[in-house]
Amino acid sequence: MKKKVIFWGSPEFAVPFLAGLLKKGFEVPLVVTQPDKPKGRKKEPQPTAVKEFAVKQGLKVFAPKKLKGNINLIEVLRREEPDYFVVMAYGKILPPEILEIPAIAPVNVHASLLPKYRGAAPIQWAIMNGERETGITIMIMNERMDEGDILAQERVPIRFDDYIEDLEQRLISTGVDLLIKTLIEFSEGKIKPQPQIGEPSYAPLIKKEDGKINWSEDAVSIYNKIRALTRWPTAYTFLNGKRINIYRALPLDVESSEKPGTIVRAEKELLVSTGKGILSILELQREGKKRLPVKDFLAGARLKAGEVFE
Repeated sequence: MKKKVIFWGSPEFAVPFLAGLLKKGFEVPLVVTQPDKPKGRKKEPQPTAVKEFAVKQGLKVFAPKKLKGNINLIEVLRREEPDYFVVMAYGKILPPEILEIPAIAPVNVHASLLPKYRGAAPIQWAIMNGERETGITIMIMNERMDEGDILAQERVPIRFDDYIEDLEQRLISTGVDLLIKTLIEFSEGKIKPQPQIGEPSYAPLIKKEDGKINWSEDAVSIYNKIRALTRWPTAYTFLNGKRINIYRALPLDVESSEKPGTIVRAEKELLVSTGKGILSILELQREGKKRLPVKDFLAGARLKAGEVFE
């Protein structure tokens, strides 16, 4: 018998999980997502990636502005008589009166090895902190943030050259399969929920200022920031008052006597001193200009050795 799943999700990262449920024959009578938000220069309302996908699939979509005390939402959810909620990067904590609705369980897919990196940005913080592995956790939700009992976990290595887009693809590949397997086996009584064990850590929402580079940090730490934040807000620095976004780089195990942030070389390659080691910048963007490989950037930027990033 097909299980009914109400899917909760918002960003692009959540779309493959919804697609996976549909592909495997789960019935999805309703998708819940965040309301349309103004984007771009014209500030026109734009739907979430999950809503766009769901509409194309002919699925019913609900985008409530608030959850707690929303009688209409509760009635809509109960009417569908779901076996599961599947929540993947929805963006809000579900209140108890909503969590109690599914016949089997409200299930959350979280991109970390809980209890490590509870919160909104586990992938970014795992890369920024130089972790060597992360993973996917499938858990039963409660009213506290990412504290529910675990149904399944699978580890995913973080490679030294992984940027966030690379790691996300492997997490998606692992996570979709693990979600499907877990829903089936839990409904068949083959899985017993286990409490989270270990010291929790947290991954708060990324803020714009998290992207600002502190050149006094070592080259590897700056490199980790760059590869974690390429999507948003992008790692950035300033030169002569102008913002420069850095998208690709490589730390070099070479020391410099220059103070952190000083351009050591600006011919064919762009080398910058840090608190420890040198950072080779490979792809960057001057404020208001195109994103460019370093050779093309240097051809028009006229940077000189000795200049200092702020």
